[in-house]
Amino acid sequence: MTKWLLRSMTELSSRKWISRITGRFAQSPASRRFIPKFARMYGIAIEEAEKQLHEYSTLNEFFTRRLKTGARVIDQDSAALVSPVDALITGCGPIEQGTILNVKGQDYTIEELLNRSPRMENYKNGYYMVLYLSPTDYHRIHTPIAGTVVEREHVLGKVYPVNEFGLRHMRRVLSRNERLITYMRHANAETAIVKVGAMNVSSIKYVLPLREKMDKGDDLAYFEFGSTVVLLTEDDSFLPRPDLKTGLKVRMGERLGTLTS
Repeated sequence: MTKWLLRSMTELSSRKWISRITGRFAQSPASRRFIPKFARMYGIAIEEAEKQLHEYSTLNEFFTRRLKTGARVIDQDSAALVSPVDALITGCGPIEQGTILNVKGQDYTIEELLNRSPRMENYKNGYYMVLYLSPTDYHRIHTPIAGTVVEREHVLGKVYPVNEFGLRHMRRVLSRNERLITYMRHANAETAIVKVGAMNVSSIKYVLPLREKMDKGDDLAYFEFGSTVVLLTEDDSFLPRPDLKTGLKVRMGERLGTLTS
């Protein structure tokens, strides 16, 4: 009964208009006074921020902050695929005949996640990593490889939570929520960077100006409040590092595995 009630409340609250209201407040000057409390509440490492707390004019500006130069080390091995974000790995493993198995007890299809893109055929036996960003984390998204952006797609959808409750108890939120999908080609293969919106995320935004050629670790996009990135690699193109597993905390620029093609 409790689970049903929570699910129903989440269904009712996960509306774009509620997220828009939250987003408007976070972008207003009135939100500025909440920045210190927000930073303390979530234990945010403010010493890594590019600016001092008093220099941010809104809560949203602080939330989408850049880091000081050198705050993250990016693995420069050309064969390394690195984490695009600071995050908790909530699922990873081989894709089996187009199905991502058992992400918090639920299966997903590549067809749904990639919005039935013709490119989905290249990922049906690849590898997936689900990277969850909590409010504590740095919320800019960087490129996990050096390469060329070959396609971008914006998929409209809901804004269900993508935390433990949402992933476990809501029906396939990763493929029902709003998504920005970036496909990048490196050497002879491709990687899909699926940025999944969530409750209280007023938007997912690309860093402008848009560029086609990008180096590893370049600023790609950012979330306005917490969410998830799903990384997909094409068939036979990626070898995960030996200790990669669900529950591992990673930082942007940290090696996730090796590109094999």
